Amino acid sequence: MGKIKKVVLAYSGGLDTSIIIPWLKENYDNCEVIAVAADVGQGKELSGLEEKAKKTGASKLYIEDLTKEFVEDCIWPTLKAGAKYENMYLLGTAFARPVIAKRIVEIALAEGADAICHGCTGKGNDQVRFELTIKHFAPHMQIIAPWRTWELKSRDEEIDYAEAHNVPLNITRETNYSKDKNLWHLSHEGLDLEDPANEPKYDEILEMGVSPEQAPDKPTYVTISFEKGVPVAVDGEKLSAVDIVKKLNQLGGENGIGLLDMVENRLVGMKSRGVYETPGGAILYYAHDALETLTLDRDTQHYKQQQVAGQFADLVYFGKWYTPLREALSAFVDSTQETVTGDVKLKLYKGNIINAGMTSPYSLYDEEIATFGEDEVYNQMDSQGFINLFGLPITVKAIKDGKGKK
Repeated sequence: MGKIKKVVLAYSGGLDTSIIIPWLKENYDNCEVIAVAADVGQGKELSGLEEKAKKTGASKLYIEDLTKEFVEDCIWPTLKAGAKYENMYLLGTAFARPVIAKRIVEIALAEGADAICHGCTGKGNDQVRFELTIKHFAPHMQIIAPWRTWELKSRDEEIDYAEAHNVPLNITRETNYSKDKNLWHLSHEGLDLEDPANEPKYDEILEMGVSPEQAPDKPTYVTISFEKGVPVAVDGEKLSAVDIVKKLNQLGGENGIGLLDMVENRLVGMKSRGVYETPGGAILYYAHDALETLTLDRDTQHYKQQQVAGQFADLVYFGKWYTPLREALSAFVDSTQETVTGDVKLKLYKGNIINAGMTSPYSLYDEEIATFGEDEVYNQMDSQGFINLFGLPITVKAIKDGKGKK
């Protein structure tokens, strides 16, 4: 298929990338394959990968710990933006790809590789996310995407290929969900989930927590502290960015928080059904949104919600992390976060996140103005003139239309 002597493969050890190693060696004249596994918090999935990669033909395996960079450089900016794709999805898979692809390019350049290979399907979003990042950092690098060219047409055929080439797998045909796991989330796709009419088998598939029905009958209270929009402490204890997510994953998972079942619009045009677990992320988004209601003025809050959050989410979902617009939006978001400092107390109960109080040194809430009791600072008669002017266009239009005439 071409004179490729050395390929760097984005390697997870899952079904796709496990069989890609022997496939590359078969189809590219026994080329050298260097596997790169990115640690973005997927835990035990990384155990035994080096032995597996080498047994299936890789010359070496890099395991790169990118967890801190993932949280601080990708998750926090997206959280501060309030970005949710289609107002629901917390972008767990999407914003992990830029940091992974960036490191793969760095290794490929250092190794003098001829090409970078990934295992993304031609139907998915990840092919775009990986390749746009590669184009940003190494525009002349050749990209190999086997799903676009090989003879395999399904995950069943991939399993057949693996068995024929003695590639060990940790799945069966019956449990062959397509999953993506990192510190932030776990996604589930495929099998019975391909029919939106089927209720997810939560008691069988959940890994980061329990279903709301299985959660405790007693609520859990948690307080999250923010400084300039960034989470810095849980229940008064200062923690690293990674440990904050881990702690809230634990609390959220135990209380059935952060389950999402949605049909989303993929970038490539089709609709896709996914089930997501994002326990800690759901808590952080809720807390951050709540704190902004206390600390942002109305115009900034509304503009950010209506014009920035959705656009930012689209850029992340579409793989456009390393673009001038995303960077410009992040600069705007950072300016809005100067006063997003304070504590948010939440009650977690059977899948629900409930406000339990919040405070901020930059609070714009004035109890004396807002009170239903007697006050000395607000003249209620002022509202009459305000309404007359605010409603003047409505009044003029109604008069011109002859409304209200006897």
